[in-house]
Amino acid sequence: DVKRPSKLMQWPIQLHLISPMAPYYKGKDVLLSADCVAYSTGDFHKDYLSGRSIAIACPKLDSDLDEYTEKIRSLIDDAHIKSLTIMIMQVPCCRGLVQIALDAKKMAKRKVPVKYMIVGINGEILEEQSISE
Repeated sequence: DVKRPSKLMQWPIQLHLISPMAPYYKGKDVLLSADCVAYSTGDFHKDYLSGRSIAIACPKLDSDLDEYTEKIRSLIDDAHIKSLTIMIMQVPCCRGLVQIALDAKKMAKRKVPVKYMIVGINGEILEEQSISE
């Protein structure tokens, strides 16, 4: 019985609990994932998490979303992340996570590549798009 190893490089991962100044974010590629994405994507660790630091959030169930905007801005400006990839589910409530990241990107002084991916309920990637200035 062969088990696939986890690609998780840090703890905590919930956006409310992370510190943008933690060493595992500095200069890294960051994945901001909606909570449900990993459960619907069979090879999430291998295909999307490998080599990235992660933060997870749910824009529908979590509170104080302005704090999320500030943390993402801090990841960009203070932790000098290399890139930000946002993965959300195809449901409307998940789009709020993309909007939070866009707001943070607008507030940030630094420019970093940002893209988002929309995941279908069967784990397929329905859309992938870079977010330009």
